[in-house]
Amino acid sequence: MPGPYVVPVHGDAELPKEVDVVVIGGGIIGTSTALELADMGLRVALCEKGGIGHEQSSRNWGWVRISMRDPREVPLMAEALRIWEALDQRTSRDLGYRRAGIVFTCASEAECAANERWSRNLDGYPFRSRLLSAAGLREMFPGWNMALKGGLHTAIDGRAEPQRAAPAIAEAARARGAAVLTECAVRGIETAAGAVSGVVTERGPIACKAVVLAGGAWSNLFAGTLGLHLPQLKVLNSVLRTEPLEGGPGPAIWGDDFALRRREDGGYTVASGHGNIVDIVPKSFRYALDFLPACRKEWRALAFRFGWRFLDEARIPNRWALDEPSPFEYCRVLDPKPSVRMVDTALARLKAAYPVFEKAKVAQRWAGYIDVTPDAIPVISRVDSLPGFHIATGFSGHGFGIGPGAGRLMADIVTGRTPIVDPHEFRLSRFTDGSKIELLTGF
Repeated sequence: MPGPYVVPVHGDAELPKEVDVVVIGGGIIGTSTALELADMGLRVALCEKGGIGHEQSSRNWGWVRISMRDPREVPLMAEALRIWEALDQRTSRDLGYRRAGIVFTCASEAECAANERWSRNLDGYPFRSRLLSAAGLREMFPGWNMALKGGLHTAIDGRAEPQRAAPAIAEAARARGAAVLTECAVRGIETAAGAVSGVVTERGPIACKAVVLAGGAWSNLFAGTLGLHLPQLKVLNSVLRTEPLEGGPGPAIWGDDFALRRREDGGYTVASGHGNIVDIVPKSFRYALDFLPACRKEWRALAFRFGWRFLDEARIPNRWALDEPSPFEYCRVLDPKPSVRMVDTALARLKAAYPVFEKAKVAQRWAGYIDVTPDAIPVISRVDSLPGFHIATGFSGHGFGIGPGAGRLMADIVTGRTPIVDPHEFRLSRFTDGSKIELLTGF
C-alpha cells in the first residue's frame, strides 16, 4: 500500500548555477531551513531526491507538542510553537494547525508522579501542563473505558496535517526566491581550500559556500561519504487513518496501547503508543555501542527483526563517483510496508477503551522510517572539520512539531546570527568529544 497522499510540489525546471546555501532534503526540516534562509535574504537551492515531504515528514502522527519532550528540546520547541502560530499566514496556506491539546495517560501512580515531575520543565514559560485525575480524564473524554490513574494535559500542544506542511513551507520558500528542485539528488560535496565550494547534483553542479544536510533517514549515508561519524539508524513506525468519525475526541491522546490524533477530515490517525520495528542491518553492528544505552532503556518498545532489509542495505555502496548515479537516485522514496498487526491491534485496543471508535473504519495504513540518534535528540550543527557544511537530522520521531524551530536554529547557525536557543546540546561533536550520551525520556 502506498504512503499517504502528499500535496504535490512541482520542482523548478532550471538548475541555478550558484547560490549562497544548498539545503539537501525536502522534509519539514529542510523546507523550514530553506524558508528561514530565504527570509534572511540568502539565495537558496532546496534539493530533494524525490518529492517534497514524501518520506517521514508526511508519515508521522501530526503532533505539535512540547509535552513529555526531552528537557534539552523544550527551549527549541517553545520557539517552534511560536512559529507554528503564524505559519498559515506566512505560507498563505492552511497547514491544519490547531491548538487542540494533548493528553499523556498514566496507568499507575508512579507514572502520574513522573509526568508531574516532567511538567516542571515548563517553569518560566507562559504555558503549563496540568495533571488530570482519573475523574478528570473521564470528564474530558466521556465514555472512556480504561482503568487509568490520570493523565498529563498540555493545552498549548496541538496538531497539524503532515501531508500539507512541508509542501506549504517549500512553496513559501520559493515565493521568497528559493529554487525548489525535486527529483534532484545531491551526489556529493565539492571543496576548495578545505571548505565547501559547491555540490554536484544529478542534474549538474551548483556553486555555494554553505550546505545543510537535512536528509532524514538518508543523512548517515551521505555523511559517511565525507568521513563523518554520525551514529544514526532507522526505526519503522506504522500508522493507520480512519474514515471520518462523529463524536471522537478533540485532544490527541497517548497511552501504552495506542495513540491518536484527530485529522482535519474528521478521521483519526492511530498508532501503537510504543510499538516500533527495528530492522537489523549492517550498521546495527557498527553503531551497537553507541545505541546500547538506548536499547537497554527502550527494549520493551522495540521489536527487532532480521530479514531482507539486511541484504538490501548491505548492497548499498558507501562511496561513489560524483559523475555516476548515487544510491539516492535508485530509491527516490522510502515507502516501507506497515505492520498491519501492530496498527490493527492498536485500533482494537482503542475500540475497547473508547466505544465511540467501535464504528471506526480503516481508510489506509502506511509506515515510515524514523531517523534516530543514540540520545534521541537531533543534530543541528555546523561540522567543524568541513567549514561550510552543516547537519540537521536525527529528530528521532519528534521532528514534525519541532521542525519550524529547528529550521530557524539551523539558519541562525549558517548565517552566524545569534541563535534563538543555545545549540550546544545538538552539536555533532557530542558523539566524539567524550560527552556522556544520555536518553532522558522515552517519548
